[in-house]
Formats: sequence, structure tokens, C-alpha cells
Amino acid sequence: MVKGISRQVIVVHAPDQKLFEQAIFILKDDAVGKEGVTDEMLLKAADRLLRSSGKRKKPAFALYGSFWALLGATAIGLAWLLTALI
Repeated sequence: MVKGISRQVIVVHAPDQKLFEQAIFILKDDAVGKEGVTDEMLLKAADRLLRSSGKRKKPAFALYGSFWALLGATAIGLAWLLTALI
């Protein structure tokens, strides 16, 4: 155990408890001292992070991967055709 370190944490219970019971967020040292930051705001931010963690957007190239593969295959095919004709 490490002695002499004190951290503030927020514990949020998971909405879907099939795999996890709770999530623990460790606050930055200056997070609570800022003006206008309330406990309710911190809890809402932690809950929002917990609920949005599984909803990541795929990059654009991942969505159109088959398009780019087809375009590359067409370009290679055309290059082979031109070299065969010349």
C-alpha cells in the first residue's frame, strides 16, 4: 500500500451489471477547486462517459473499405491491361 497519497474519486454503478458492477473515476487535483464545478456536474459527466463508452463512431475509411478495395483492384486491372496492349 502506498502511504501519503490522497485522491478524490467518483464511483458510478454500471447501468448494465452483466460484466461490471461499478466504474471508478479518479478526479484531477484541481477539478473540484474550480469555480462553478459542483458535485452534481461531476456525477453527470462521469455518468455520461460511462454511458457513451460503447458508442464509438467508425472512421470514414472503415465504412467505405470495400469501395476503396474495388477501386484499387480496378486500377491494377487497368494497369495490367495497358501493359499487355503495349
